[in-house]
Amino acid sequence: MIELVSRAEEYLARHGAWELPEAKERVTAAPLRQGIAELRRAVSTVAGGPVVLVTHDAPLATSFARRADAAVLSQQGPATPDYVIRTKRVPMLGRDVDAYRAVYERYFAAHAPKAKEKKMVLDPAPRVILDAELGMCTVGRTVRDAHVAADIYRHTVEVILRAMALGGYQALPAKDIFDVEYWDLEQAKLRRAGAPAAFAGEVALVTGAASGIGKACVSAFLKRGAAIMGLDLNPAVTALHDRPEFLGLACDVTDERAAGEALEAGVRAFGGLDMLVLNAGVFPPGVRLEALSAEEWRRVMAVNLDANLALLREGYPLLKLAPRGGRVAVIGSKSVPAPGPGAAAYSASKAALTQMARVAALELGKDGIRVNIIHPNAVFDTGVWTEGVLRARAEQYGMTVEQYKTNNVLRVQVTSHDVAELAAERHKGSVCSGLAPLPTPLVGLSRGIYT
Repeated sequence: MIELVSRAEEYLARHGAWELPEAKERVTAAPLRQGIAELRRAVSTVAGGPVVLVTHDAPLATSFARRADAAVLSQQGPATPDYVIRTKRVPMLGRDVDAYRAVYERYFAAHAPKAKEKKMVLDPAPRVILDAELGMCTVGRTVRDAHVAADIYRHTVEVILRAMALGGYQALPAKDIFDVEYWDLEQAKLRRAGAPAAFAGEVALVTGAASGIGKACVSAFLKRGAAIMGLDLNPAVTALHDRPEFLGLACDVTDERAAGEALEAGVRAFGGLDMLVLNAGVFPPGVRLEALSAEEWRRVMAVNLDANLALLREGYPLLKLAPRGGRVAVIGSKSVPAPGPGAAAYSASKAALTQMARVAALELGKDGIRVNIIHPNAVFDTGVWTEGVLRARAEQYGMTVEQYKTNNVLRVQVTSHDVAELAAERHKGSVCSGLAPLPTPLVGLSRGIYT
């Protein structure tokens, strides 16, 4: 085999078909997130459920999508029949998903009656999209599926271009491709497939993702099948998870431009936004009102309140396009109904955040976006609870640190994991009654988690 492949490579090289011309075209740097999210919504509708849509910046694929003869070259079929399982027979050109569905349905109707046994039609959504502005996008129920489709189609582009250099490209007839796509064993796999993960095909953005509640939320949502954009001021967020479903972005959420750029990068990576977890916050050391500086007050408000408003505003157009309805989880604080001494800036910022979340629930509900708020208390495995802050708060109540850590009815410590699991569970399902007028205690903790 090595000898034969080497001879083929030498033949291609002699005929100028081995080294492909260097491609330099790239996807525009201008904001594309709205158009990408709209395309993902249309594809998800045809697919029958949420999918991820990955935009690729590979120059070769982008140049291929912009060729004048792309409509001819790309619509002949895959380089090998088994590629059809991952890429469909042909990619979609442009963004008319309904037209692509109609063509696929005609393809099925033409060949299914000729099969020996009845075939179950696959979803007619594209897996590869070629668009002059977006370049190449790939679709999958998971990010891994979308990346596999991209690898396969990049190889297909190389095959097509080399074949063109030798005189032309011709795929197998559509009937033969159909026979592979609807092979009995592949149909059996579909019939045996279990239920997808709760958040399969959905995308979440979590702020404050490098530690504490945010880090736990990332793990909880990944466990349920979501793709995650994780934002944090700490650069360590970029290495939090080494898997394609996670995109860690170092970002100061108080910088609206940086937050917008992070959102753009996330949408290009996954296609849209379904769930927004507003968690990033600061909890300064306790200080009485007479000693609270205006500078410290503004710093706390900027992180705990203003940044969340900006992310809600920028995320709203994307959440409207979420295939199963947008969802927002706001991480508040027990200090809203029961503030403590020395925490005026923190308590005021969380109270304002709670009121903003209530207004958001009223305004965004008409677009099918659900807003929930969780009020944790005394969650000590987070970045805000430094030894100094913990000691100072315990002294405020005349307790030891250990007594303060278990100051609830059950005398247990509430962890970031507990809060993250609640946030994830509140995002499941398709119906929500909205925000209750007052926080309701969960699991009987008088100083635990409130929702």
